[in-house]
Amino acid sequence: MKLKVLVWNEYIVEKENPEAAEIYPEGIHIVIAEALEKAGFEVTTATLSDPEQGFSKEILDKTDVIVMWSHIANEKLEDRIAERVYEKIVRDGVGFIVLHSAKNSKIFRKLVGTSCKVKWREAGEKERIWVVAPWHPIAEGIGDYFELEHTEMYGEPFDIPPPDELVFISWFKGGEVFRSGCCFYRGRGKIFYFKPGHETYPIYYDKNVQKVLVNAAMWAAPVKRPKSIYGKVEPLESL
Repeated sequence: MKLKVLVWNEYIVEKENPEAAEIYPEGIHIVIAEALEKAGFEVTTATLSDPEQGFSKEILDKTDVIVMWSHIANEKLEDRIAERVYEKIVRDGVGFIVLHSAKNSKIFRKLVGTSCKVKWREAGEKERIWVVAPWHPIAEGIGDYFELEHTEMYGEPFDIPPPDELVFISWFKGGEVFRSGCCFYRGRGKIFYFKPGHETYPIYYDKNVQKVLVNAAMWAAPVKRPKSIYGKVEPLESL
């Protein structure tokens, strides 16, 4: 059975920023979806302007992994919708891949419990992304590092709790470093934050970035297992 992936994008900057529109004329979500479809996944796309802001119960019930990109409209996602997605992750084990500025989304901030603030600079500088966990499934097929010639800088301190697993660290030409590939486990859900992806650079066309997203989707997929039992229980052995 094919892995079912929902690629969600607020889809605003590509319509309002001519530079972003030139790079992603149909939206960032379409470029990501095409890469995931080539990997053999069953992919659906959704945006903030869709019914139920793209996160209807019907769509979520058919989703194994969510890939989320957002930027200027993080606060426009309704609290009840954010809570719905949060519950699908922690309760049902839907995987959650958080891209670039979606670190500021209500869903990710609730999952990690911090502000997720960073230093930043948009100067089109080089980013070198180092693999620091070469054994990790998300790093499969990636060398010791890969580079993006032009990108937005995110720098430490990154206000998140220590990741359960750290896969990538980025270095920028301006001198900063950043934890750019972070894994978290929350309830039954697996979460991966991946930093690359500013809207005015063609980052999601990069083959290494696409490979990471494919790997991350497979890693984040739900694990089939019985639901946990809570509350008072009878003993398994005679007391």
